[in-house]
Amino acid sequence: MEGFTLIRKVHMDCPLCDKAHEVEERKRLTTTIIKGDKVTYEEKFYFCANAADDENEFETGAMTNENLLNARNAYRVKHGLLTSDEIVAIRESYGLSQVDLARLLGWGEATISRYESKAIQDEAYDTMLRLIKDNPLQALDFLKKNNDKFSCLKRLEVRSKIVEKLDSYGKEYLTRQTLEGEYANYEEPSDSNGFVILNIDKLEAAISYIAEKVLNLFKVKLMKMLWYADALSYKKTGYAITGLVYRHNEMGALPIGHYSLMNLEKLNVREEVSANYDSMLHVYPSKGMDYSVLSDIDKMVLDVVIKKFKDYKAKEIVDYMHEEKAYRETDPGDIIPFSMAKEIRDF
Repeated sequence: MEGFTLIRKVHMDCPLCDKAHEVEERKRLTTTIIKGDKVTYEEKFYFCANAADDENEFETGAMTNENLLNARNAYRVKHGLLTSDEIVAIRESYGLSQVDLARLLGWGEATISRYESKAIQDEAYDTMLRLIKDNPLQALDFLKKNNDKFSCLKRLEVRSKIVEKLDSYGKEYLTRQTLEGEYANYEEPSDSNGFVILNIDKLEAAISYIAEKVLNLFKVKLMKMLWYADALSYKKTGYAITGLVYRHNEMGALPIGHYSLMNLEKLNVREEVSANYDSMLHVYPSKGMDYSVLSDIDKMVLDVVIKKFKDYKAKEIVDYMHEEKAYRETDPGDIIPFSMAKEIRDF
């Protein structure tokens, strides 16, 4: 049989041949129709070699439920909706039960349970879930609106959990909002952002990744290394890594929102005083940073840039960039288009 992958062999009482023997647990890509739309998803099933060729596959009840959930999640992804796993992650990030989250949002008590297991949410419900995903302030606002759905003690318990998340993520969220606001004019892929929308998770990971391998990494040098990483990625793949937009500056390429960028809570940035008593922002690796958001190609590009510039002083990398065509053929304050990145010098 073609088009499947063998997962494992399982010894069981086979319902097809009525014998206890090893059957194969398999998976394959298949298509189905959900809400009139064709979707492709991963389906699991068991295969019995003893049964007739046209009746040699079967599913358990749990497997059928998993397959249905996979199909619904494929529909969600296709239509830009949160998957069931993402809904679970939002709820668990607040430490709330399914009922508590449903009440918080002003929904029926079984609504979250249905969305996590079978039903597909509509866009209005999806939008409400996204509002609280990384914004505990919005969750607090919902709690105020729906406080009558909780007993006094339960309301205090839920509020405590929201405030706990606010302490952990609130500052990061607010700084992200500021940076994203500065990119309001770049919300579509274009030559200005390397055909990538600003991705703060990748940006934070890329900065910490560089800091792990470059000693004495200060802001000026980091900004140039980020430009070279995005430019080299664009040159090789047609896409930048971070989605940053860079302007022609006296010190070389400087991303829009660089002040907000350096204030991101997940970055490990310390203000230090140099030998000349100048204040400098020193970037260190971030403890516990999730590097899985960086693809293998992203890391390869970053490694090439790190190898080239790790020992450069700030002035040396600035002077090096001043010789790039992308810098020489743009004026101060201009956006440096990524189409020019294809002409950066090889290294």
